[in-house]
Amino acid sequence: MSKQVARKRRAFRLLTDIPREELFASGHGLCAGCTAGTIVRHLLKVAGRNTILVNATGCVEVSTTTYPYTSWKIPWLHLAFENAGAAASGVEAALKVLKRKGVIDPDKKINIVVLGGDGGTYDIGLQALSGMLERGHNVMYVLYDNEAYMNTGIQRSGSTPLHAWTTTTPAGKVWRGERRPKKPIADIVAAHRIPYVATANPAYALDMLNKFKRGLEVEGPAFVHVLQPCPTGWRFDPRHGIKVARLATETGMWVNWELDHGEFDVTVPVARRKHVRHYLKMQGRFRHLTEEEIEEIQKWVDQEVERINKLVGRQVIGPVEE
Repeated sequence: MSKQVARKRRAFRLLTDIPREELFASGHGLCAGCTAGTIVRHLLKVAGRNTILVNATGCVEVSTTTYPYTSWKIPWLHLAFENAGAAASGVEAALKVLKRKGVIDPDKKINIVVLGGDGGTYDIGLQALSGMLERGHNVMYVLYDNEAYMNTGIQRSGSTPLHAWTTTTPAGKVWRGERRPKKPIADIVAAHRIPYVATANPAYALDMLNKFKRGLEVEGPAFVHVLQPCPTGWRFDPRHGIKVARLATETGMWVNWELDHGEFDVTVPVARRKHVRHYLKMQGRFRHLTEEEIEEIQKWVDQEVERINKLVGRQVIGPVEE
């Protein structure tokens, strides 16, 4: 990784570097222990007041804007599942016109951020997102990924991992949860050859904040994919959201990486991985799994880790240690 890129990524080195201003108000209706609130709170600390946030329908949208109240202290726009990327494109185009006409100071930095869940990103909103990326709009898209349609009743999405229970992928004698692996959405976005793509995890807050900052710095589209453990849909004690998130990275189920102008690197190396059972056993959505099914998931993770290590050119994610 170039020294220039590395310097930009390390804007937040200590927790004391995080801005204290709160632009995401408390008192929202997110579930107890929901890590989406943690993600959004930190996102706004990085983005600041000069931000327009375009919010696709989902858990965060319905839980933070119960009429007549709002948790947003910045300009905020609610969109349907399918068109957040298109609306953000329009906002960016409108700002360009206003700056060109002198209505807004041409030198004023205004961040445009899209916030969407996996339903509004992997599935229903993918077409609008792809169009936004293809056209090269200067917008950062943040995906908070709770791996199902939690807002509408825990139905599976393209993000649902292999063998996970949802209300539409039941666990019984014949159907053993989700039959397909999780769709590689960050890889799909990276295939658009945009300036910046990254994955993040709220258990590694400084890494996540630095990626938000870098995504807002680049000229052109940026995409930050954040894991969002959901106590309601994943079936774990609300106290353990960050613990579950950390285990996702410690087991290799979730790798924190970034692709910055073609330079790929893993930003949270793991010298020795824990077996995936440590992550799976904490969640009720996986309680039906047999040892054979757990080993099937472990094999899938091992293959993905091998692929990532080859991309980096060295072993950044190590072997499994029971």
